[in-house]
Amino acid sequence: MEISVSFVDNAEIRRLNREFRQNDTETDVLSFPLYEGDALNSISENAGPPALGDIVISVEKAYEQANEYAHGLRREIGFLTVHSMLHLLGRHHEEGEAVSRIVRGKEESVLQSLGLSRKE
Repeated sequence: MEISVSFVDNAEIRRLNREFRQNDTETDVLSFPLYEGDALNSISENAGPPALGDIVISVEKAYEQANEYAHGLRREIGFLTVHSMLHLLGRHHEEGEAVSRIVRGKEESVLQSLGLSRKE
């Protein structure tokens, strides 16, 4: 799988959020999947590794949130990356409380396996 990851400041992520989501505010991370719904399942294995999409992370916002949640910047950027990866793979916490719990559990599982605990 191929993924593009960009690190930007708050001004740039606000511009992208306004342009692509019509939301004129800063945010921590944006995900831009190349596939929606079942389209990801129909990718041919013979076509080589698929490009899944783009992730854009505001380092400024990640730093703010790391301080707010009292964990390291590595952990916060790791969380934002894992969170966005799940979006690129079609997992969306906005689909309701039950799905949100499943997504949060997957995020924590991946972060733990990477050694990025809340104390990191």
